[in-house]
Amino acid sequence: MKVPFLELRPAYLELKNEIDAAVAGVLDSGWYIGGPAVDTFEADFAAYCDAKHAIGVANGLDALHLALVAMGVGAGDEVIVPSNTFIATWLACSYRGAVPVSVEPVANTHNLDPEKLEAAITPKTKVIIPVHLYGQPADLEPILAIARKHKIYVLEDAAQAHGARYKGARIGSHADAVAWSFYPGKNLGALGDAGAVTTNNAELADKIKALRNYGSRQKYVHEYQGFNSRLDPIQAAGLAVKLKHLDAWNARRVKVANRYLSEIKNPKITLPFVPNWAEPVWHLFVVQAKERDGLQKFLGDAGISTLIHYPTPPHLQEAYKNTLSGPQHWPIAEHMAKTVLSLPMGPHLNDDEVSYVIQTINKF
Repeated sequence: MKVPFLELRPAYLELKNEIDAAVAGVLDSGWYIGGPAVDTFEADFAAYCDAKHAIGVANGLDALHLALVAMGVGAGDEVIVPSNTFIATWLACSYRGAVPVSVEPVANTHNLDPEKLEAAITPKTKVIIPVHLYGQPADLEPILAIARKHKIYVLEDAAQAHGARYKGARIGSHADAVAWSFYPGKNLGALGDAGAVTTNNAELADKIKALRNYGSRQKYVHEYQGFNSRLDPIQAAGLAVKLKHLDAWNARRVKVANRYLSEIKNPKITLPFVPNWAEPVWHLFVVQAKERDGLQKFLGDAGISTLIHYPTPPHLQEAYKNTLSGPQHWPIAEHMAKTVLSLPMGPHLNDDEVSYVIQTINKF
């Protein structure tokens, strides 16, 4: 049996008639920048996230970057980021000339450790960026309390957490702002690149709307040195269709994850840990194994595709060589990079495929 890591085409085929009609509606409307399709998706996504505002942008990295601009982050400021994350979280800080200050994760959740946070704060700290990695919420309550104590912003990176809940409340409005990616492989994926920022802060929302459009609220009147980062209406139309099915697709992911959690019995494999306050949406199902490379080869030889998220932490990437001050050895992140393996996960995995993955991994 061949088991793909994730296939995108089945999601389109399941909703083909709805998506085709929505895209055709945009083409027929004549609105190719902004317009009703973008307005509709922004309103729908804000409501879904229990947020007052959603601002569509071109991609997830831009969502992080524009939020940092709106928060006033600039050269010489410090932004606290997880040591264990995709590099986009760090790059958004670097775009502003800010210094990414790394904080290690909790070993069993892979998310930023609130107990290590306060020691990293200095008078230069402007923003904390917790990442809801793999679709599991970070522990927001203590992070927000520390941020309020020091009067600094919190910007959630929710690129992998569409629909996840923290202590019963859906991710999307806990912090000052929340950055989203709709990259095609996400739980809520577009037909190309797309992103958004959600927030309850009207001032931040208003500024991000201007920043995404050349720094302009009124044509040819530019209040800021802005950017061209607008959500494409065709992407917005497709996302609006998929949003209606997101909870059902997440429920399918949870079903797969629950089978993995209950049926994988190999003592060589460490399964994900879920705190009782977290309701993950399983963008990724990440196990750990000391013999990770051997496990990946064993599964690959059996026709099971896996990926490593992520093989090299940001601080060890060439992009950040000789650019960081202070400690440059983060043992927890480095250990994770050597041991993590992402198993096939998605709403279109069938029962036979899941059973085959479980049976095979138990034989390793």
